Amino acid sequence: MKIHEKYIAREVLAAILLVLAALIALYGFFDLIESLKDVGKGEFAAQHAFLYVSLRLPGRLYELMPIAALIGTLYALSGLARHSEITVLRTSGMTTRHLLWQLFKVAGLIAVAALLLGETIVPPAERMAQDLRARAIHRVVAKEFGSGLWVKDGHAFINIRAATPEAELEQVRVYQFDARNRLQYVLEARQGIYQAADQWQLKDVVRTVLEEPENNAPKQPRARVETETSMAWTSALTPEIIAMLMVPPERMSLIGLVTYLQHLSSNHQKTERYEIALWKKFFYPLAALVMVALALPFGYTHNRMGGVSLQLFGGVMVGVLFHMLNGLFSSLGVIHAWPPFASAIAPSALFLATALGMLWWVERR
Repeated sequence: MKIHEKYIAREVLAAILLVLAALIALYGFFDLIESLKDVGKGEFAAQHAFLYVSLRLPGRLYELMPIAALIGTLYALSGLARHSEITVLRTSGMTTRHLLWQLFKVAGLIAVAALLLGETIVPPAERMAQDLRARAIHRVVAKEFGSGLWVKDGHAFINIRAATPEAELEQVRVYQFDARNRLQYVLEARQGIYQAADQWQLKDVVRTVLEEPENNAPKQPRARVETETSMAWTSALTPEIIAMLMVPPERMSLIGLVTYLQHLSSNHQKTERYEIALWKKFFYPLAALVMVALALPFGYTHNRMGGVSLQLFGGVMVGVLFHMLNGLFSSLGVIHAWPPFASAIAPSALFLATALGMLWWVERR
């Protein structure tokens, strides 16, 4: 690598890391303020709030990497332009394509770091954070509706009022249907404890069985109530699935997403949200390359007499816009049943087209 290439890489990478540290400190402070509202609930104390925020920082780091790449590159290029270094480099024969390639090398390091972070550290850290909060506040680990958590398992619909971090179910209700979608029985249990190999031990069980009427009997089915102190129950619902429900899809690992998608598909449930999250796991780290390409035109149009603050403010706004559009397209994709691939790649594709258009305009001047 030539001296000027090392110099550009060092300046850009240092600026990105500096911006990333500032953004992490800012977002961590806001998360801490939000977490302090829970102090006093159950056993949740100030030390729990600090630990909870600390465990969620890797997830914040993963989310902020593309934004930091944009602002950091913009800041570094503005500094180089302010000292006429970009002008000297271009006069010496460095083309826009060559400079963009140097920026892509730095962005590639950020993308690889984001991918490794999102696969190795973020999922367990997020799970530990939610587990810590649930234990301290004595809340359920997952609650999809006001009536509790609903899970489909084959021909059965399972309603769980509460699930503890130790994978103990509370107030379990199972609606079992046959192949013709006729209700066979309703099972209610006070508590469920996981044993092994998809086996649960239910306690204080009340089962209401609907019996088919006899030939000469009225057409309405008869109900028979059975009670048991304890019984074994086989279900596809496992502690691993409950643990996945503690982590948002965007912060799951690829393996976790694939496993949960298989569970949803086998039970004929909607998978759009998790499919979009799966595609985003592939494309989101590459957003760092799009961000540095978007920052490059500003380095060519920089005013030597000033304008750094205005450009940085614009970079922050563009970064925030990208973050918002990323969530917006995911939500719209689920609502309107768009192809998961298109919903995941749309924000990056939109910003890449904008970057290429700006570079073309700069080169035409």
